[in-house]
Amino acid sequence: MAFEPPRRLVRALGETAPDGDDWLEKLPETARQAVSLRGLTVERVQVPGGRSSLVVLVRRPDGTPAVLKLAPPRARPESERAALAHWAGRGAVQLLEEDAPDGALLLERLHPDVSVRSLPEAKALLEAAGTLRRLWVAPPEGHTFETVAGRTGRQAVAMRASAEADAEVAPLVEVALAAREELLAAPPEERLLHGTFRQSKVLAGERMPWLAVGPDPVVGECAFDLARLVRDRVEDLIAQPSGAATTRRRVKRLAESLDVDQERLRGWTLFRAVESGVRARRVGREQDAELLLEFAGWL
Repeated sequence: MAFEPPRRLVRALGETAPDGDDWLEKLPETARQAVSLRGLTVERVQVPGGRSSLVVLVRRPDGTPAVLKLAPPRARPESERAALAHWAGRGAVQLLEEDAPDGALLLERLHPDVSVRSLPEAKALLEAAGTLRRLWVAPPEGHTFETVAGRTGRQAVAMRASAEADAEVAPLVEVALAAREELLAAPPEERLLHGTFRQSKVLAGERMPWLAVGPDPVVGECAFDLARLVRDRVEDLIAQPSGAATTRRRVKRLAESLDVDQERLRGWTLFRAVESGVRARRVGREQDAELLLEFAGWL
């Protein structure tokens, strides 16, 4: 079978490595070797798939359905493996192979085309929040996961550079960076977080109704994780005449339902929306940037 990377993956990896790398060139052969090593039978490549990995629907030698996931080193697949092993299937997809010489991830098969995003908005938020709560556990002792302070520090450097080159985004960037400094001064807890949680990252399963996939794990406070969920379906929020008020109600409702401080959630939502908006603008995704920066202005 030809392991052709989906266009979405090619486009997204081009944004993170604009000068290119050889991972995509080697991907078809890497996938063939990973399938052969495990004696898997390939059903199909998941399309449109993710933005940082190739996802292949397979069957194990005993006929059990599974998923083979291959990602470049910059997507931190070993960090994902460590987080999934620590969660051990509680709220997240089950890791079927704890160690792998080739770095590929063999995972429990969920329903790849059915996410909570398919539910009505209020129900989707409720189910997504319930799934996220199960993931917030103490990190393992001696962990090597990136911290919220470390990740947002790297992002802050890029945001400052963008603000210097683009006066239009500078005011929002300054507000977002000030919010980050205040939030990092006294974080209320340290938990293992999903890191990139949103409705499309919660898929229907057999073992449990909904399970999280695709973490980019980080250790820090819960409000940081929840912040990405606040802006889900941002295009729908922007299209509403009452979008700003709806956003503020969503912050309040999610904070109360998950026992997270409302102001801390608002602050991290602001920072993450500005960071994403500035990054989208930097790589030429102007429509995404406009939506995200308008949303951030409501906060």
